[in-house]
Amino acid sequence: MKKIILLLGLLLFLAQTSFAQLEVKPGAGINITDVSKDPESGESSGKVGWQIGATVLSGDKFYWEAGAFYTQKTTEFTFESSVGQDDIDGTFSGVYIPVRIGYHLLGSEETLASLRGFGGGSLFILTDVDLVGFDKDDFTNPTGGVHLGAGVDIAIFYLDLSWEWSVSDVSDLDELDIGKRRSFFLTAGLRF
Repeated sequence: MKKIILLLGLLLFLAQTSFAQLEVKPGAGINITDVSKDPESGESSGKVGWQIGATVLSGDKFYWEAGAFYTQKTTEFTFESSVGQDDIDGTFSGVYIPVRIGYHLLGSEETLASLRGFGGGSLFILTDVDLVGFDKDDFTNPTGGVHLGAGVDIAIFYLDLSWEWSVSDVSDLDELDIGKRRSFFLTAGLRF
């Protein structure tokens, strides 16, 4: 946690010394996360999770943005057994750190409304796992990812929709050969 706070502090310092305009964007939202491969003896599907945190944005027409969100991602695993079908939720909690560059397609930071497009990299630092028979040490930690998205700003409000996919496998264990994590994020909040 100290490393995350130090990283955010460094990003804020660089933003303040490098750019005249700095915008803080606290927000919360939902996500849907699935995996790229079904387990050997079953299927997987995305379920609704949530995130809460903030980003800092600097720039005008072109901008960069970085932040941190406490995130809970959930995937449902369905297994066939001798007594029928077993549904097991896997809940993965951690800190999601997106870093992105963007462009205001319509408007800018100075206008009442704007439409943005953005992309970049991300890091998911796993802090807790709730999956029967497994713990945090059974999963790749941290995992890196890439993401693309779009956002709308209206006055002091914003709404972002993004798609993230990990570039590393969720786990190296044979019994957890479920590929990479994929998530849709919908985040709403305020701009200061």
